Order: sequence, then C-alpha cells, then structure tokens
Amino acid sequence: MAKTKPGKRDLDSYTIKGTNKVVRAGDCVLMRPSDSDKPPYVARVEKIEADNRNNVKVRVRWYYRPEESLGGRRQFHGAKELFLSDHYDVQSAHTIEGKCVVHSFKNYTKLENVGAEDYFCRFEYKAATGGFTPDRVAVYCKCEMPYNPDDLMVQCEACKDWFHPSCMGMSIEQAKKLDNFLCSDCTSDDDGKRSMNGFTVSPPVEPKVEPKRRKR
Repeated sequence: MAKTKPGKRDLDSYTIKGTNKVVRAGDCVLMRPSDSDKPPYVARVEKIEADNRNNVKVRVRWYYRPEESLGGRRQFHGAKELFLSDHYDVQSAHTIEGKCVVHSFKNYTKLENVGAEDYFCRFEYKAATGGFTPDRVAVYCKCEMPYNPDDLMVQCEACKDWFHPSCMGMSIEQAKKLDNFLCSDCTSDDDGKRSMNGFTVSPPVEPKVEPKRRKR
C-alpha cells in the first residue's frame, strides 16, 4: 500500500454529498463528467484520503465504455458493458454522484432484472495500445460473433450451439414461441463444423470484422 503524503490521511470511507450512501475502497462509483450531456463516468475506488483542510480525494481506476476505446463499440458489446482500464487518476470526492455495481460477465447474465446501477466487465483494457485481456473469446452462431447478453439466442437441441434468430431467418417473436430448435446444419445432417478458433478482441491489423473506428 502506498504511503500517504505528509499532511494527508487515509480515510476508510466517504459519504456521497446529499445522500446516505457510503463509499469505501473497492467500491464502484459514478462520477460527474465535465460535459453534462455525457453519461457519468464509472470508476473503481482504490483509495480515499483527505488533506489538512479536509478536502477529500479519491484515487480511482477508470472503466471505459466500448465507444471510448480505440476500436469503438462493436456488435457484440452489451449496452451495460465496461472495460477495466489501466488508467488511474485522482479526483475530488465531490464529483462522485452515486454507487454502482460492476458484475462479472457470468454473474451479469444470471441477473433476473438489470437495474440502472448494474454494469458488467469481461475485459481489461490497455488505454495506450487498445489491447484487451483476454484477447480472444468464444464465438457462437453462423455469424461467429462473441456473445452479447442483450441479444436473444436459441440453442440447437442437437449440437448445443447457440444462434441468433435473425441468422436463422426467424423473428424474435417466432424464436420465443419455439418448443425446440434444430439449426440448419443439424437439420440437413451436415457434419461440417463451425470455426472454434475464437474472436480477436484487440484491434488487429487486418480484423475479421471491420467496425467503424473512432479516433479520440
């Protein structure tokens, strides 16, 4: 643990101004952006300290939204998806607007109801290079895309793979009414196997999927 500078003291907690919500190291928080038109920033609190004038500062580790990354938002990114970055910062505690929960990807997919304060993270992100950890993830469906928890998928009874209804020529409504489902490969007795090589997440030199890249 880093030593506190002279004239500063570590705090165990901080109560968000105007609320009874208590923030401690390890908590995830929503922080007020400089541009009021933008959504709040999300960060993980690493340390809380106060100076001799009782000004409270928080050392945070930022989460990035997909659209803030070098590769931009891609088809498989969920609406509530965040990347845990290697970007650390010190901010005034007064910019904390509220608390939130950043779930693991697995736990997020098990939520019965997703609240406004619920987010999920499955990748760590290197802000300088645009690299991700892990760098490859499993792919599903004929389109060979990673899983987006916001998208409905149906499972083939035979091969147990998961498919997007639209890739199978079905509407969402039709898919919801299915009692069982066989994919086109299984119904045609085609033994051809789909690629299980995975999907490269970090922006490659020649990507499999070309997103509209945004520069910041």
